[in-house]
Amino acid sequence: MGLYLIALGTGGIKPCVSSFGANQFDDSDETEKKSKSSFFNWFYFSINIGALVAATVLVWVQTNVGWGWGFGIPAVAMAVAVVSFFTGTRLYRNQRPGGSPLTRICQVVVASFRKARVRVPDDKSVLYEVVEGESVVKGSRKLDHTEQLSFFDKAAVETQSDRIKGSIDAWRLCTVTQVEELKSIIRLLPILATGIIFTTAYSQMGTLFVLQGNTMDLHMTSSFQIPSATLSLFDTVSVIFWVPVYDKVIVPFARKFTGHKNGFTQLQRMAIGLVICIFAMLAAGTLELVRLRMVQEHDFYELEHVPISVFWQIPQYFIIGCAEVFTFIGQLEFFYEQAPDAMRSLCSALSLATVAMGNYLSSLLVNVVTDFSTRDGKAGWIPDNLNYGHLDYFFWLLAGLSVLNLGFYLLVAKWYTYKKPVGPSTGTPP
Repeated sequence: MGLYLIALGTGGIKPCVSSFGANQFDDSDETEKKSKSSFFNWFYFSINIGALVAATVLVWVQTNVGWGWGFGIPAVAMAVAVVSFFTGTRLYRNQRPGGSPLTRICQVVVASFRKARVRVPDDKSVLYEVVEGESVVKGSRKLDHTEQLSFFDKAAVETQSDRIKGSIDAWRLCTVTQVEELKSIIRLLPILATGIIFTTAYSQMGTLFVLQGNTMDLHMTSSFQIPSATLSLFDTVSVIFWVPVYDKVIVPFARKFTGHKNGFTQLQRMAIGLVICIFAMLAAGTLELVRLRMVQEHDFYELEHVPISVFWQIPQYFIIGCAEVFTFIGQLEFFYEQAPDAMRSLCSALSLATVAMGNYLSSLLVNVVTDFSTRDGKAGWIPDNLNYGHLDYFFWLLAGLSVLNLGFYLLVAKWYTYKKPVGPSTGTPP
């Protein structure tokens, strides 16, 4: 019950909190618009500060004081968070609820197929749109027509049967903005797909990196050992290190060369992260190759811990943390910026869904590799005793998939069409 409540609460918080925080910045104000990009960096920074405290202080309390305190402290922390959230109610810029975005998407699809034989006029200005400055959803900007995915433009072609007793049937006639909302979601899907492979590689921190570490020397001192799973702290430390460096050093430096206010576009930032992720997998594979050579040279096959320090794993954790800063934060900002105003939480949820899909893909890859590599009585790449396996092959596989993923990403990023909002960003002032 506790696990499912955490999943439910996390599903409610994560897609909304970053979007809601970014909504506090006014895009029509250049100073606030510039600060919004930094917000995503420091938002992610704060998450990792929490993760660091949880993995160090809280684990120590759970181990040395008791599980009652270990669960009680987070409960109190969440209570404080709830109070803090509601305390700021009068200060927030709120966007009024505009109904289900999924319903609006379905309306466009249904209306398009209903009018499959209707011809879209050459003059796109005659397509149906509300006259008001805002879209049908109050507080949201209208979107200009784009040429791609023209089939869905049929939903905005007005016919005599669309008006029933003087009113518009939303399942037969949709506005241009509503059609463009669907197009925006479809255009985001290929970018979304590239995040799955990245998350598959990223998820190794909680699985195969740990198994790899368990086969190495876990001693910090002659009398003290650390669990290999605790090395994931170096990913958190890496994020905490790279966020300020990126925001205060890399962005101003890059701005001088690119002329872009954020140093890099979000698409460029994500691409850099995908490149860095490849090096993380190469680092993990190289370390495993060195470990296996030591096993072969010294006949350490039955040795539980090969005499090579687990701290040699730090580079791969640190590199993946750097990739995280570029790709995950870039993804957060990109899906917020490119989502229609009334669908930002939905698009943030879609981007976070790549985490789940990446973990499922990781499990599938392990099963497929195991079935393939254990044929004819072979030990396989990932046997119970990794000294007889080839875990390095699996890391090479992930590096290769990451290279292919990068190539696909560059193609879809090159052809990506940015949304075209009409008018300044809206919002209720505090």
